[in-house]
Amino acid sequence: MARAARESGPGSAQKGGDATGNMRRCIVSGEVSPRERLVRFVVGPGRRLVPDIAGTLPGRGIWLSARRDVINTACAGSLFQRSAKAEVVIGENLADQVEHLLAGRCLDLLGLAKRAGIVAAGFEKVTAMLDAGKAAVLVTALESAEGGRAKLWALAPDLPLIDLFRGEELAAALGRGHVMHVALGHGRLATRFQVEAGRLAGLRSGAAPAVRESTAGELV
Repeated sequence: MARAARESGPGSAQKGGDATGNMRRCIVSGEVSPRERLVRFVVGPGRRLVPDIAGTLPGRGIWLSARRDVINTACAGSLFQRSAKAEVVIGENLADQVEHLLAGRCLDLLGLAKRAGIVAAGFEKVTAMLDAGKAAVLVTALESAEGGRAKLWALAPDLPLIDLFRGEELAAALGRGHVMHVALGHGRLATRFQVEAGRLAGLRSGAAPAVRESTAGELV
């Protein structure tokens, strides 16, 4: 069983690593943000850099904003080594690896939400859930038809909208043959899904993925 992640002591935010409480400093930008908006890395066996997506691995954390350009900048320079105060082995395509892990985390949460009975899939079922006011998050596939997407968006102007996944990814997560539209009901799983999708949005490359904030200003 993995031990709880060890964080450095007070004042470490000024040193480019971990910080106290829920805030962490990105070693590239220097910005201090909630943990949920960053990605944690640790130095594992063989001095290899390991993305700690769940934030639970032992060791001193190295934090980066959840953005592809930030991760690439850290890899191109010696920022990981400087933060770790030692040589670090960085695998190829680290940003792609982080994207893959975050996408898997999102889709796993979607599967859990389905098993919890808070997911509607398909245009008609999603429309019914939106009309009933039971939806907390709206998800549309990247390749979904513009007309259907616009109709759902119009029904849910106040809901967070996530446009990051291909239909085949959504279908695999939900165990269905074809999925273009999904809605998640209220609850902790929907909240967690929004947080992870917010991190993924900074990494996902492709056809202009989008994550829309709710009108209340909540980050997805």
